[in-house]
Amino acid sequence: MSHVTAHVLDAVTGSPARGVAVTLEAPDGTSIATAETDPDGRVAALGPEALESGDYRITFATGEYFAGRNQPTFYPSVTVHFTVRAQERHYHVPLLLSPFAFSTYRGS
Repeated sequence: MSHVTAHVLDAVTGSPARGVAVTLEAPDGTSIATAETDPDGRVAALGPEALESGDYRITFATGEYFAGRNQPTFYPSVTVHFTVRAQERHYHVPLLLSPFAFSTYRGS
């Protein structure tokens, strides 16, 4: 299992956000992995099975997602910074998204 997974839900439609590009970056800004959300709005494998401790970030290409729906948005992207502790097995980063607001939390 990937050390990091993600899930994007579209709060406007009340459904998963399919086709959102997602990038995981290392503490130094190097891209570790890229993926796209599946029909259920999920990225089941974003990066390796283990990461070293440090501050990472996930960027969701929300502007492209909304542009594909002819929907204006305030956020061209959403970046979530989070801290990994190597001894913890898994990090899940959900994103609840609308054109003018978003919310995130550490999932399970």
